[in-house]
Amino acid sequence: MLFVLVFIFVLLLIYGPHLWIRHVMARHGGTLDELPGTGGELARHLIERFGLGDVEVEATDAGDHYDSVARKVRLSPDIMNGRSLTAVAVAAHEVGHAIQYHRQERITHLRQHYSPLAMTIQKIAIGILIAAPLLAAIFHLPQIALVTVLAGVLAMLASVLIQMIILPMEWDASFNKALPILMEGEYLAPDQYPAAKSVLRAAALTYVAAALVDMLRFGRWLAILRAAIR
Repeated sequence: MLFVLVFIFVLLLIYGPHLWIRHVMARHGGTLDELPGTGGELARHLIERFGLGDVEVEATDAGDHYDSVARKVRLSPDIMNGRSLTAVAVAAHEVGHAIQYHRQERITHLRQHYSPLAMTIQKIAIGILIAAPLLAAIFHLPQIALVTVLAGVLAMLASVLIQMIILPMEWDASFNKALPILMEGEYLAPDQYPAAKSVLRAAALTYVAAALVDMLRFGRWLAILRAAIR
């Protein structure tokens, strides 16, 4: 019984934030005709307003994000074409990232320096996980199991490190950029601010929720590999 309760608690801890984010986005994703434009239109307007140069807005199926190399604010169809609080808030959040890079804020330098390193470590660890069963079958080394465990832990830590680096940048894009822009520019009515804050909080925590889910996947993958090696 205790094991079942612990298992449920762990699942809630890992999947809870992800489910909450989806709930918040869906809850405020209804069309509001009183809004002056779609998420895509707001993004283009803000890019012009803040003089972000050649930054462009384009649709994507790969999730809402700002590509600092291509200088593109990429929005999913629901955000690009949506006239909802979720669409407007998410679009403003992504433009907030464009503003960070345009101003060359220190927080972007932190991400540029350490995120690639963390991602490289993660890829190496995943490679070891994939290769472990083959190495164990070829060399019959009991140490392979230990290497697999260490690789899995390393992969999970790298994933968490990436999110810890990204989180302050996400929080800044939501609450130091997007929210003041929406409030001071009067793009929303005052009674819509609380909902916008909820959406922006969800947008900022998206990467953290993804990291928690990745940790569960790595743990499950690790258990399968260890069983295969035995």
